[in-house]
Amino acid sequence: MASEFDLIARYFTRAPRTALLGVGDDCALVKQPDGLALAITTDMLVEGVHFFPGADPRALGHKTLAVNLSDLAAMGAAPRWATLAIALPRAEEPWVAAFASGLFALAEREGVELIGGDTTRGPLTMSMTLIGLSPPGLALRRDGAQATDDLWLSGCTGEAALAVMRRRDEIEQSAELARQCDLRLDLPQPRVALGIALRGLASSAIDVSDGLLQDLAHLCDRSQVAAHIEDAAMPRADAVVAAGAAGEQALYSGGDDYELLFTAPSGARARLAALATRLNITLTRIGTITEGRGVQVLAADGRRRDFTKFGFDHFAHA
Repeated sequence: MASEFDLIARYFTRAPRTALLGVGDDCALVKQPDGLALAITTDMLVEGVHFFPGADPRALGHKTLAVNLSDLAAMGAAPRWATLAIALPRAEEPWVAAFASGLFALAEREGVELIGGDTTRGPLTMSMTLIGLSPPGLALRRDGAQATDDLWLSGCTGEAALAVMRRRDEIEQSAELARQCDLRLDLPQPRVALGIALRGLASSAIDVSDGLLQDLAHLCDRSQVAAHIEDAAMPRADAVVAAGAAGEQALYSGGDDYELLFTAPSGARARLAALATRLNITLTRIGTITEGRGVQVLAADGRRRDFTKFGFDHFAHA
């Protein structure tokens, strides 16, 4: 059986490209480019909480990095360096090889260097710290939304949550809809290029990881504003429409979407339309920021839609 050090050497050690010193010492060494701020984020994935037992290891490698990339995208930061702490029940080399393959495929696509971390025995858990770079005055934040700003959403929400519901036997799906929802859950595509392009254009941003309503409420709290979502404007994937009431719950309260929710002045609409075309993504204006507090979803007739669940909370669901 491979040792901890064998696994690190075989599957996670690569020659540093931009770091001064990478994997193999007590610390990594990096040189911060002059004039740029470091954006630092950490996310953890735990078996049975963030992913189902027996999940595909290559997809887990991808997702371990993707969820962190989404946080940097929400700040408009360019990803650079990562550290990985992983606990494994057993040192199974085929599993580790597949995990590393998924991790490094995405890392190479997004220009991320793995420069350190830790490996230990324990319940299957992956914790990654990702470091990015951003011009200090252009970093996207949650506290910049202003009354009269437009509220925008990239892509669509709900499909990943529907995949979870199906795997728990709470809903049924056709094979094609199930395939699309599984892709959204297992292989999320973080909006890194969009986040960088929104520098100087968006007034605030957050990534949708725990549910659209809950994450929007965080943004509104930080900006001390309210938000009105126009229900008719919300983009709905075919799987969301097909799932009926469960689809509506997933649309507004489901997690694992990793889309960007952001605000911008109304004068930016033409530039955002051009940006969507250039990046080949969908950007939808779903509402408005107003004075006050709280988040409301308004139906076409002006009545407020009420929801009993806003999003995911680890301890509320324990």
